[in-house]
Amino acid sequence: MAPVLEVKDLHYVYSAGTPFEHKALEGVSFAVEPGEFIGIIGHTGSGKSTLMQHMNGLLRPTQGQVLLDGQDIWADKKLTRQARFRVGLVFQYPEYQLFEETVYKDISFGPKNMKLDEKEVDRRVREAAGFVGLTEEQLQASPFELSGGQKRRVAIAGVIAMEPEVLILDEPTAGLDPEGREEILAKIDGYRKAKNATIMMVSHSMSDVARLTQRLLVMSGSHLVMDGTPREVFARAEELLAMGLDIPDITRLFMRLKEMGLPVEPVYTVEQAVSQLKALKGGADRA
Repeated sequence: MAPVLEVKDLHYVYSAGTPFEHKALEGVSFAVEPGEFIGIIGHTGSGKSTLMQHMNGLLRPTQGQVLLDGQDIWADKKLTRQARFRVGLVFQYPEYQLFEETVYKDISFGPKNMKLDEKEVDRRVREAAGFVGLTEEQLQASPFELSGGQKRRVAIAGVIAMEPEVLILDEPTAGLDPEGREEILAKIDGYRKAKNATIMMVSHSMSDVARLTQRLLVMSGSHLVMDGTPREVFARAEELLAMGLDIPDITRLFMRLKEMGLPVEPVYTVEQAVSQLKALKGGADRA
C-alpha cells in the first residue's frame, strides 16, 4: 500500500540568519499509511508542533519534502491548498478558535471554504456532528453556551467536516475530565474506522497513546529518535526516561517488579499486565 503522507529529510530553521536562529527539525523522515493511528510524543521544544504544521502546509520546509500521495505539497499553490483540506489540523485548546453565532455555522466554515454546494455542506456538518456526538439542538445553539468538552467536540467536528484523509490533533484531551477524555478519544477513533482516515495524535498521556495507537513517533532535540509499535517503544523505557519523557504507569510498575526479581516482561497496557499476572498465578498454582 502506498503511503498517504511522507516526510523526507525534513529540516526547519526558525529565524534563519539572525541571532535567534533555532533548528526545530533536523533530518526527519517517515511515511504514513492510510488508516494508521499514530502517536507523537516528545518533551516541550522537541519539534512536535513544528512537525505537525509542516504536514498540512502551514510551514514550508527549510529543506526536505512533505509528500501527499507522492506529490510535494509545495510543488504548486494548488497542491498546497489541497493539502490544507486533505490534512486536517486540530490545535491544542481549539475551542478558543470558535467564533460563529451557532455551532452549525462554526462547523460549516471549513466546508464552505472548499466551495462545496449547500446540500453537501449540510451533509458534512450533520455527519461530523454525529461523529463527535452533538445533537440537533446543540447545532442551533451558540458555541459559547456549551461546556468545555462540548466546545472541544465542536472544534474537532469543524475539521472533520472537511473529511480529511489525515487528521492531526495536538493534545485533544488537554484540560478535560477523565470521562470527557474517554469520550473524545472514542469519537476520534470512530472517525478513523468509519472513514479509514489516518490519525496522528500528539499527547503527553503515555497511557492513552499506549492503549490507542498502533505506532509511536518519538521526537527529541529536533530529531525523530524512535519509530515503532508501542511495544517496541516502551520496551526502551530507560531511554525514554533519560530523555525526560514519561512512560505508562503500568510499565513503571512492571519495571519495579522485575527489579524485585519477579519473572515479568515489559508491558504498556493494563490488559497485558493482567494477562501476565494471571499466567504467573497459574504457574504458581501448578507448582
